Amino acid sequence: MAQMSDNRGRARVVVTGMGVVTPVGNDVPSYWESLRAGRSGVSPVTRLETSDLKTRFAAQVQGFDPSQYMDRKEVKRSDLFVHFATAAAVQATEQSGIHKSGVDPYRVGILIGSGIGGIETFEAQAKLMLERGPDKVSPLFIPMMISNMASGMLAIKLGFKGISYTPVSACSTGAHAIGEAFRVVQRGDADAVVAGGSEAPITRLALSGFGQMQALSTRNDDPAGASRPFDATRDGFVMGEGAGIVVVESLAHAVKRGAAVLGEIVGYASTTDAYHMTAPEPEGQSAAQCMRLAIADSGLPLESIGYINAHGTSTPLNDRIETAAIKSALGAHASKVAVSSTKSMTGHLLGAAGGIELVASLLTIRDQVLPPTINYKTPDPDCDLDIVPNQARPASIEAALSNSMGFGGHNVTLVVRRYRE
Repeated sequence: MAQMSDNRGRARVVVTGMGVVTPVGNDVPSYWESLRAGRSGVSPVTRLETSDLKTRFAAQVQGFDPSQYMDRKEVKRSDLFVHFATAAAVQATEQSGIHKSGVDPYRVGILIGSGIGGIETFEAQAKLMLERGPDKVSPLFIPMMISNMASGMLAIKLGFKGISYTPVSACSTGAHAIGEAFRVVQRGDADAVVAGGSEAPITRLALSGFGQMQALSTRNDDPAGASRPFDATRDGFVMGEGAGIVVVESLAHAVKRGAAVLGEIVGYASTTDAYHMTAPEPEGQSAAQCMRLAIADSGLPLESIGYINAHGTSTPLNDRIETAAIKSALGAHASKVAVSSTKSMTGHLLGAAGGIELVASLLTIRDQVLPPTINYKTPDPDCDLDIVPNQARPASIEAALSNSMGFGGHNVTLVVRRYRE
């Protein structure tokens, strides 16, 4: 008989459903197969005019058809980030079976975050107003643009009436959403929460804005090799798009309805650098403290942590500082932990990154296979971790950390482990 609470009397929290839309696969099986194969999803941008941009490539979702998950009217009345969120949420809830199981709708919540929201809609409508006047702006402009609409529309679609809002913390958004969902379920305020992040930022305005910050890689001659986390020649991140969503549920509720358990969330922490708008704190002290607090929250011994899905953006500052933070947090154990950045394949999905990377962490534990950090050619002495270079490898993993760090200094660490009764 499974123990329903942890040794501190808190509800055990498990994942019963996962869904993704990514540049390397539009469902969990294809996504995971691509990660294991070390396949890059980065290519020249095809749906925009980019000849005058500093960066002309991105990690784009390919072959995605929102009408598989939404009716045509819904598609026309919503932004692309809502399309991605809907697809990932439908996948996750179908796998979980929670929408079919006669649950109390007021005990199931939805926390879907987005760092930017409907920027494609914003850009198109701003252009329309400037060119043709304010009377031409769509009456759907505001509801299509605002970031909370993924949570709102999914509540309507799925019929869940519990807690629902939208965390926004830049690139930590998806991880924050899942972490807060974990807390909501852990303290008994909901039986389950559909949680994660969605982002559709590949527009001329967003590429221009991040480009002017000098945050993006400019390897226009080698898009597939541009995202190279922890490599000494890294020059910036690669923008990506998509969604990653999970069903977070109390173990007691999952067992009661006969749901399959995919993994267990056991720890969560969040800290803030309080340092700079965009640059991480130079010594990584707050990021290190975030990892320490999350591990302490999990109650797991440090030695049980075998893998870290790093934030690993491929920017000069992030990768060096995250390395220092991991060393500070884990001490001597840092040299024994495998670390990889799946952003080397998916690009950086901004507010959706934490969602797809938690899924990758759960799959790493399920299959006991470490996804690689591809494009690693030139070692950086400041990033001297076991970063699983270029090829996946088998490993024995009991528990893993998933790190997210966002503009504004937001740090999140989630701890997951193999489910055991």
